[in-house]
Amino acid sequence: MKHIFLYGLVLTALAADIGCSHGEVAAKTPPAKVEETSDVNLLRVAHPQQFSLVRVVTREMRDQLNVNGTVAPDVNRTLPVSSLASGRVTSLRVQLGDDVKKGQLLLTIHSPDLASAAANLKKAQEDDWLARKGLDRAQGLYAKGALAEKDLEAAQDTAQKTKVDVETAQDAVRVLGGDVNNPSPVVVLRAPASGTIIEQNVNPAAAVKSLDNSPNLFTIADLSRVWILCDVYENNLSQVRLGDSADVQLAAYPGLVLKGRIGNISRMLDPNTRTAKVRLELRNAKGILRPGMFATVTFVSQADHARTVVPASAVMRLHDKDWVFVPQAGYQFRRTQVQAGPQTNDGWREVLAGLSPGEQVVKDALQFSSTVENEQSSEQEQAHDQVAR
Repeated sequence: MKHIFLYGLVLTALAADIGCSHGEVAAKTPPAKVEETSDVNLLRVAHPQQFSLVRVVTREMRDQLNVNGTVAPDVNRTLPVSSLASGRVTSLRVQLGDDVKKGQLLLTIHSPDLASAAANLKKAQEDDWLARKGLDRAQGLYAKGALAEKDLEAAQDTAQKTKVDVETAQDAVRVLGGDVNNPSPVVVLRAPASGTIIEQNVNPAAAVKSLDNSPNLFTIADLSRVWILCDVYENNLSQVRLGDSADVQLAAYPGLVLKGRIGNISRMLDPNTRTAKVRLELRNAKGILRPGMFATVTFVSQADHARTVVPASAVMRLHDKDWVFVPQAGYQFRRTQVQAGPQTNDGWREVLAGLSPGEQVVKDALQFSSTVENEQSSEQEQAHDQVAR
Protein backbone atom coordinates (compact mmCIF):
# COMPACT_ATOMS: atom_id res chain seq x y z
CA MET A 1 0.00 0.00 0.00
CA LYS A 2 2.90 2.32 0.79
CA HIS A 3 4.35 1.82 -2.70
CA ILE A 4 1.02 2.55 -4.35
CA PHE A 5 0.65 5.78 -2.37
CA LEU A 6 4.12 6.98 -3.40
CA TYR A 7 3.39 6.16 -7.07
CA GLY A 8 0.22 8.32 -6.93
CA LEU A 9 2.16 11.24 -5.49
CA VAL A 10 4.69 11.02 -8.32
CA LEU A 11 1.93 11.05 -11.00
CA THR A 12 0.28 14.03 -9.33
CA ALA A 13 3.56 15.96 -9.30
CA LEU A 14 4.23 15.16 -12.96
CA ALA A 15 0.75 16.29 -13.99
CA ALA A 16 1.19 19.53 -12.08
CA ASP A 17 4.56 20.11 -13.71
CA ILE A 18 3.17 19.47 -17.20
CA GLY A 19 0.27 21.82 -16.54
CA CYS A 20 2.67 24.56 -15.50
CA SER A 21 4.75 24.04 -18.66
CA HIS A 22 1.67 24.39 -20.89
CA GLY A 23 0.64 27.51 -19.04
CA GLU A 24 4.06 29.08 -19.62
CA VAL A 25 3.95 28.24 -23.37
CA ALA A 26 0.44 29.65 -23.66
CA ALA A 27 1.54 32.79 -21.86
CA LYS A 28 4.52 33.27 -24.17
CA THR A 29 2.58 32.64 -27.51
CA PRO A 30 0.93 35.86 -28.78
CA PRO A 31 -2.73 35.71 -29.99
CA ALA A 32 -3.28 35.00 -33.75
CA LYS A 33 -3.56 38.14 -35.88
CA VAL A 34 -6.28 38.11 -38.59
CA GLU A 35 -5.65 40.36 -41.62
CA GLU A 36 -8.23 41.14 -44.26
CA THR A 37 -7.32 40.11 -47.83
CA SER A 38 -6.31 43.15 -49.90
CA ASP A 39 -8.21 44.11 -53.08
CA VAL A 40 -6.15 42.64 -55.94
CA ASN A 41 -7.59 45.19 -58.35
CA LEU A 42 -6.48 48.16 -56.23
CA LEU A 43 -2.89 48.97 -57.26
CA ARG A 44 -0.43 51.42 -55.73
CA VAL A 45 2.44 53.12 -57.55
CA ALA A 46 5.24 55.27 -56.20
CA HIS A 47 5.10 58.02 -58.85
CA PRO A 48 1.62 58.30 -60.40
CA GLN A 49 2.48 61.59 -62.06
CA GLN A 50 4.50 59.75 -64.70
CA PHE A 51 1.30 58.33 -66.21
CA SER A 52 -0.88 60.48 -68.46
CA LEU A 53 -4.61 60.45 -67.87
CA VAL A 54 -7.39 60.87 -70.44
CA ARG A 55 -11.09 61.45 -70.06
CA VAL A 56 -13.79 59.13 -71.30
CA VAL A 57 -15.68 61.04 -73.98
CA THR A 58 -18.72 60.66 -76.23
CA ARG A 59 -18.28 60.76 -79.99
CA GLU A 60 -20.68 60.72 -82.90
CA MET A 61 -19.49 57.75 -84.89
CA ARG A 62 -20.66 54.99 -87.16
CA ASP A 63 -21.04 51.54 -85.70
CA GLN A 64 -18.55 48.95 -86.93
CA LEU A 65 -18.69 45.17 -86.91
CA ASN A 66 -15.80 42.87 -87.80
CA VAL A 67 -16.63 39.47 -89.28
CA ASN A 68 -14.97 36.76 -91.35
CA GLY A 69 -15.90 35.88 -94.90
CA THR A 70 -14.84 33.98 -98.00
CA VAL A 71 -14.76 34.78 -101.70
CA ALA A 72 -17.34 32.86 -103.74
CA PRO A 73 -18.44 32.93 -107.40
CA ASP A 74 -21.55 34.88 -108.33
CA VAL A 75 -24.11 32.12 -108.94
CA ASN A 76 -25.84 34.33 -111.50
CA ARG A 77 -22.63 34.21 -113.55
CA THR A 78 -22.05 30.48 -113.15
CA LEU A 79 -22.97 27.92 -115.84
CA PRO A 80 -22.88 24.12 -115.61
CA VAL A 81 -21.56 22.04 -118.52
CA SER A 82 -23.13 18.61 -118.87
CA SER A 83 -23.97 16.01 -121.49
CA LEU A 84 -27.35 14.43 -122.06
CA ALA A 85 -25.65 11.58 -123.89
CA SER A 86 -23.76 8.85 -122.04
CA GLY A 87 -20.54 7.40 -123.39
CA ARG A 88 -16.76 7.55 -122.92
CA VAL A 89 -14.46 10.56 -123.07
CA THR A 90 -12.18 10.39 -126.11
CA SER A 91 -10.50 13.80 -125.77
CA LEU A 92 -10.17 16.22 -122.85
CA ARG A 93 -8.93 19.67 -123.83
CA VAL A 94 -9.24 21.71 -120.60
CA GLN A 95 -8.89 21.24 -116.85
CA LEU A 96 -9.75 22.83 -113.53
CA GLY A 97 -8.65 26.48 -113.27
CA ASP A 98 -8.35 27.13 -117.01
CA ASP A 99 -9.80 30.27 -118.56
CA VAL A 100 -11.99 29.49 -121.57
CA LYS A 101 -13.73 31.48 -124.30
CA LYS A 102 -17.28 31.02 -125.46
CA GLY A 103 -17.44 28.23 -128.05
CA GLN A 104 -14.05 26.75 -127.09
CA LEU A 105 -13.80 22.95 -127.34
CA LEU A 106 -13.87 21.34 -123.89
CA LEU A 107 -14.05 17.59 -124.59
CA THR A 108 -15.40 14.93 -126.96
CA ILE A 109 -17.43 11.83 -126.04
CA HIS A 110 -18.09 8.71 -128.08
CA SER A 111 -21.76 8.07 -127.32
CA PRO A 112 -23.90 5.04 -128.26
CA ASP A 113 -26.94 7.25 -127.59
CA LEU A 114 -25.87 9.72 -130.24
CA ALA A 115 -24.96 6.89 -132.62
CA SER A 116 -28.51 5.54 -132.33
CA ALA A 117 -30.00 9.02 -132.81
CA ALA A 118 -27.82 9.61 -135.88
CA ALA A 119 -28.92 6.27 -137.38
CA ASN A 120 -32.56 7.18 -136.80
CA LEU A 121 -32.00 10.52 -138.50
CA LYS A 122 -30.38 8.91 -141.52
CA LYS A 123 -33.25 6.43 -141.86
CA ALA A 124 -35.83 9.20 -141.50
CA GLN A 125 -34.07 11.25 -144.17
CA GLU A 126 -34.08 8.28 -146.57
CA ASP A 127 -37.77 7.65 -145.91
CA ASP A 128 -38.48 11.31 -146.48
CA TRP A 129 -36.58 11.29 -149.77
CA LEU A 130 -38.62 8.31 -151.01
CA ALA A 131 -41.88 9.88 -149.83
CA ARG A 132 -41.14 13.17 -151.60
CA LYS A 133 -40.14 11.31 -154.78
CA GLY A 134 -43.38 9.31 -154.63
CA LEU A 135 -45.37 12.52 -154.12
CA ASP A 136 -43.78 14.11 -157.18
CA ARG A 137 -44.72 11.06 -159.27
CA ALA A 138 -48.29 11.01 -157.92
CA GLN A 139 -48.75 14.72 -158.67
CA GLY A 140 -47.59 14.15 -162.29
CA LEU A 141 -49.94 11.23 -162.81
CA TYR A 142 -52.84 13.09 -161.20
CA ALA A 143 -52.28 16.03 -163.51
CA LYS A 144 -52.62 13.71 -166.51
CA GLY A 145 -55.71 12.07 -165.08
CA ALA A 146 -53.96 8.76 -164.58
CA LEU A 147 -54.23 8.73 -160.75
CA ALA A 148 -57.19 8.95 -158.46
CA GLU A 149 -57.43 11.84 -155.99
CA LYS A 150 -57.43 9.55 -152.98
CA ASP A 151 -54.09 8.09 -154.07
CA LEU A 152 -52.65 11.61 -154.37
CA GLU A 153 -53.87 12.43 -150.86
CA ALA A 154 -52.25 9.23 -149.53
CA ALA A 155 -48.93 10.24 -151.11
CA GLN A 156 -49.19 13.73 -149.58
CA ASP A 157 -49.94 12.25 -146.17
CA THR A 158 -46.93 9.93 -146.34
CA ALA A 159 -44.63 12.80 -147.32
CA GLN A 160 -45.91 14.93 -144.44
CA LYS A 161 -45.32 12.14 -141.92
CA THR A 162 -41.77 11.48 -143.11
CA LYS A 163 -41.03 15.20 -142.88
CA VAL A 164 -42.16 15.18 -139.23
CA ASP A 165 -40.02 12.11 -138.57
CA VAL A 166 -36.97 13.91 -139.95
CA GLU A 167 -37.57 16.97 -137.76
CA THR A 168 -38.03 14.75 -134.68
CA ALA A 169 -34.82 12.84 -135.43
CA GLN A 170 -32.93 16.11 -135.94
CA ASP A 171 -34.15 17.40 -132.55
CA ALA A 172 -32.94 14.20 -130.87
CA VAL A 173 -29.48 14.62 -132.41
CA ARG A 174 -29.30 18.29 -131.38
CA VAL A 175 -30.35 17.55 -127.76
CA LEU A 176 -27.59 14.97 -127.46
CA GLY A 177 -25.04 17.46 -128.74
CA GLY A 178 -24.68 16.16 -132.32
CA ASP A 179 -24.54 17.98 -135.67
CA VAL A 180 -27.59 17.36 -137.85
CA ASN A 181 -25.63 18.30 -140.96
CA ASN A 182 -22.96 15.76 -140.17
CA PRO A 183 -24.46 13.01 -137.97
CA SER A 184 -21.79 11.25 -135.92
CA PRO A 185 -21.54 9.18 -132.69
CA VAL A 186 -19.10 11.76 -131.28
CA VAL A 187 -20.46 14.43 -128.90
CA VAL A 188 -18.53 17.69 -129.04
CA LEU A 189 -18.94 19.85 -125.91
CA ARG A 190 -18.05 23.54 -126.17
CA ALA A 191 -18.00 26.30 -123.58
CA PRO A 192 -21.42 27.99 -123.34
CA ALA A 193 -19.81 31.22 -122.09
CA SER A 194 -16.43 32.75 -121.36
CA GLY A 195 -15.06 32.32 -117.85
CA THR A 196 -12.98 30.14 -115.56
CA ILE A 197 -13.45 26.44 -114.91
CA ILE A 198 -14.10 26.26 -111.16
CA GLU A 199 -15.29 22.64 -111.04
CA GLN A 200 -14.24 19.50 -112.93
CA ASN A 201 -15.83 16.07 -112.49
CA VAL A 202 -14.44 14.23 -115.52
CA ASN A 203 -11.09 12.67 -116.44
CA PRO A 204 -9.58 11.40 -119.70
CA ALA A 205 -11.17 8.12 -120.88
CA ALA A 206 -13.76 8.37 -118.10
CA ALA A 207 -17.24 6.97 -118.59
CA VAL A 208 -19.95 9.63 -118.73
CA LYS A 209 -23.32 8.57 -117.37
CA SER A 210 -26.69 9.98 -118.21
CA LEU A 211 -27.59 13.36 -116.76
CA ASP A 212 -30.04 12.07 -114.16
CA ASN A 213 -27.39 10.26 -112.08
CA SER A 214 -24.14 12.18 -112.62
CA PRO A 215 -22.79 15.62 -111.61
CA ASN A 216 -21.85 18.38 -114.02
CA LEU A 217 -18.79 17.64 -116.13
CA PHE A 218 -17.56 21.21 -115.66
CA THR A 219 -18.73 24.43 -114.04
CA ILE A 220 -17.71 27.70 -115.68
CA ALA A 221 -17.90 30.96 -113.75
CA ASP A 222 -17.47 34.54 -114.87
CA LEU A 223 -15.23 35.92 -112.11
CA SER A 224 -15.31 39.54 -113.26
CA ARG A 225 -17.73 40.02 -110.34
CA VAL A 226 -17.64 37.88 -107.20
CA TRP A 227 -19.40 37.55 -103.86
CA ILE A 228 -18.00 37.89 -100.36
CA LEU A 229 -20.06 35.64 -98.08
CA CYS A 230 -19.80 36.63 -94.41
CA ASP A 231 -20.98 34.78 -91.30
CA VAL A 232 -22.77 37.12 -88.88
CA TYR A 233 -23.90 35.77 -85.49
CA GLU A 234 -27.55 36.20 -84.63
CA ASN A 235 -26.83 38.60 -81.73
CA ASN A 236 -25.06 40.93 -84.23
CA LEU A 237 -27.68 40.86 -87.00
CA SER A 238 -29.27 44.07 -85.72
CA GLN A 239 -26.00 45.87 -86.53
CA VAL A 240 -26.09 45.17 -90.27
CA ARG A 241 -28.52 46.55 -92.84
CA LEU A 242 -28.90 46.45 -96.59
CA GLY A 243 -26.77 49.14 -98.17
CA ASP A 244 -24.23 49.39 -95.33
CA SER A 245 -20.71 49.92 -96.61
CA ALA A 246 -17.96 47.42 -95.88
CA ASP A 247 -14.17 47.36 -95.93
CA VAL A 248 -12.78 44.07 -97.18
CA GLN A 249 -9.22 42.95 -96.40
CA LEU A 250 -7.74 39.77 -97.83
CA ALA A 251 -5.20 37.56 -96.13
CA ALA A 252 -3.48 37.18 -99.50
CA TYR A 253 -2.97 40.94 -99.94
CA PRO A 254 -2.07 42.64 -96.63
CA GLY A 255 -2.72 46.36 -96.69
CA LEU A 256 -5.18 46.23 -99.60
CA VAL A 257 -8.67 47.46 -98.64
CA LEU A 258 -11.57 46.90 -101.02
CA LYS A 259 -14.90 48.70 -100.75
CA GLY A 260 -18.28 47.02 -101.00
CA ARG A 261 -21.90 47.23 -99.86
CA ILE A 262 -24.29 44.71 -98.36
CA GLY A 263 -26.46 43.35 -101.15
CA ASN A 264 -28.28 40.59 -99.30
CA ILE A 265 -28.88 39.34 -95.75
CA SER A 266 -30.05 35.74 -95.59
CA ARG A 267 -33.38 35.10 -93.91
CA MET A 268 -32.17 31.64 -92.91
CA LEU A 269 -30.00 30.96 -89.87
CA ASP A 270 -27.52 28.10 -89.75
CA PRO A 271 -28.74 25.99 -86.80
CA ASN A 272 -25.23 24.67 -86.09
CA THR A 273 -23.26 27.94 -86.02
CA ARG A 274 -26.15 30.32 -85.27
CA THR A 275 -25.00 32.59 -88.09
CA ALA A 276 -26.63 34.15 -91.15
CA LYS A 277 -24.95 34.73 -94.50
CA VAL A 278 -24.42 38.37 -95.44
CA ARG A 279 -23.44 38.93 -99.07
CA LEU A 280 -21.28 41.59 -100.66
CA GLU A 281 -20.81 41.99 -104.42
CA LEU A 282 -17.43 43.21 -105.64
CA ARG A 283 -15.92 43.93 -109.02
CA ASN A 284 -12.95 41.74 -109.88
CA ALA A 285 -11.65 43.22 -113.10
CA LYS A 286 -8.02 42.43 -112.22
CA GLY A 287 -8.84 38.87 -111.20
CA ILE A 288 -7.15 39.10 -107.79
CA LEU A 289 -10.21 37.73 -105.97
CA ARG A 290 -10.22 33.95 -106.21
CA PRO A 291 -13.00 31.66 -104.92
CA GLY A 292 -12.14 30.26 -101.51
CA MET A 293 -9.97 33.17 -100.38
CA PHE A 294 -10.29 34.19 -96.73
CA ALA A 295 -11.40 37.77 -96.03
CA THR A 296 -11.85 40.01 -92.99
CA VAL A 297 -14.82 42.36 -93.40
CA THR A 298 -15.65 45.49 -91.40
CA PHE A 299 -19.26 46.65 -91.74
CA VAL A 300 -19.86 50.37 -91.24
CA SER A 301 -23.35 51.67 -90.45
CA GLN A 302 -24.95 54.34 -92.63
CA ALA A 303 -25.87 56.70 -89.75
CA ASP A 304 -23.85 58.22 -86.88
CA HIS A 305 -24.56 57.26 -83.25
CA ALA A 306 -23.34 58.65 -79.91
CA ARG A 307 -20.82 56.22 -78.46
CA THR A 308 -18.57 56.22 -75.36
CA VAL A 309 -14.92 55.95 -76.41
CA VAL A 310 -11.37 56.03 -75.02
CA PRO A 311 -7.99 55.87 -76.76
CA ALA A 312 -7.30 52.29 -77.84
CA SER A 313 -4.07 52.30 -75.78
CA ALA A 314 -6.12 52.78 -72.59
CA VAL A 315 -7.63 49.29 -72.91
CA MET A 316 -5.57 46.23 -72.01
CA ARG A 317 -6.49 42.64 -72.83
CA LEU A 318 -5.78 40.22 -69.96
CA HIS A 319 -7.15 36.70 -69.39
CA ASP A 320 -9.68 37.12 -72.22
CA LYS A 321 -11.08 40.28 -70.60
CA ASP A 322 -10.67 44.00 -71.25
CA TRP A 323 -9.35 46.28 -68.49
CA VAL A 324 -8.65 49.96 -67.85
CA PHE A 325 -6.95 51.69 -64.92
CA VAL A 326 -8.98 54.35 -63.09
CA PRO A 327 -7.16 56.74 -60.68
CA GLN A 328 -8.22 56.65 -57.01
CA ALA A 329 -7.33 58.68 -53.93
CA GLY A 330 -3.68 58.88 -53.04
CA TYR A 331 -1.25 56.90 -55.17
CA GLN A 332 -3.79 54.21 -56.01
CA PHE A 333 -5.41 53.04 -59.24
CA ARG A 334 -8.26 50.60 -59.68
CA ARG A 335 -8.07 47.97 -62.41
CA THR A 336 -11.60 48.03 -63.85
CA GLN A 337 -13.11 45.50 -66.22
CA VAL A 338 -14.94 46.94 -69.24
CA GLN A 339 -16.75 45.61 -72.27
CA ALA A 340 -14.81 46.98 -75.20
CA GLY A 341 -16.20 47.34 -78.69
CA PRO A 342 -14.46 47.69 -82.05
CA GLN A 343 -11.52 49.97 -82.67
CA THR A 344 -11.84 52.87 -85.10
CA ASN A 345 -9.35 53.69 -87.81
CA ASP A 346 -8.17 56.82 -85.95
CA GLY A 347 -7.14 54.96 -82.79
CA TRP A 348 -10.22 55.11 -80.56
CA ARG A 349 -11.93 52.16 -78.85
CA GLU A 350 -15.63 51.99 -78.13
CA VAL A 351 -16.59 51.09 -74.55
CA LEU A 352 -19.93 49.31 -74.36
CA ALA A 353 -20.04 48.94 -70.56
CA GLY A 354 -17.93 49.66 -67.45
CA LEU A 355 -17.19 53.39 -67.93
CA SER A 356 -19.15 56.63 -68.11
CA PRO A 357 -18.32 59.84 -69.96
CA GLY A 358 -16.23 62.20 -67.84
CA GLU A 359 -14.28 59.53 -65.95
CA GLN A 360 -10.49 59.44 -66.22
CA VAL A 361 -8.33 56.46 -67.14
CA VAL A 362 -4.62 55.85 -67.68
CA LYS A 363 -3.78 56.61 -71.31
CA ASP A 364 -1.24 53.80 -71.74
CA ALA A 365 -2.57 50.75 -69.88
CA LEU A 366 0.20 48.41 -70.99
CA GLN A 367 2.96 50.72 -69.76
CA PHE A 368 1.17 51.21 -66.44
CA SER A 369 0.74 47.45 -65.94
CA SER A 370 4.42 46.80 -66.69
CA THR A 371 5.53 49.49 -64.24
CA VAL A 372 3.34 48.08 -61.46
CA GLU A 373 4.71 44.57 -62.03
CA ASN A 374 8.31 45.86 -61.89
CA GLU A 375 7.66 47.75 -58.65
CA GLN A 376 6.02 44.70 -57.05
CA SER A 377 8.93 42.49 -58.08
CA SER A 378 11.41 44.98 -56.63
CA GLU A 379 9.52 45.12 -53.30
CA GLN A 380 9.43 41.34 -53.09
CA GLU A 381 13.19 41.13 -53.71
CA GLN A 382 13.90 43.72 -50.98
CA ALA A 383 11.68 41.89 -48.50
CA HIS A 384 13.44 38.63 -49.32
CA ASP A 385 16.85 40.23 -48.73
CA GLN A 386 15.77 41.57 -45.33
CA VAL A 387 14.52 38.15 -44.27
CA ALA A 388 17.78 36.57 -45.42
CA ARG A 389 19.79 39.00 -43.31
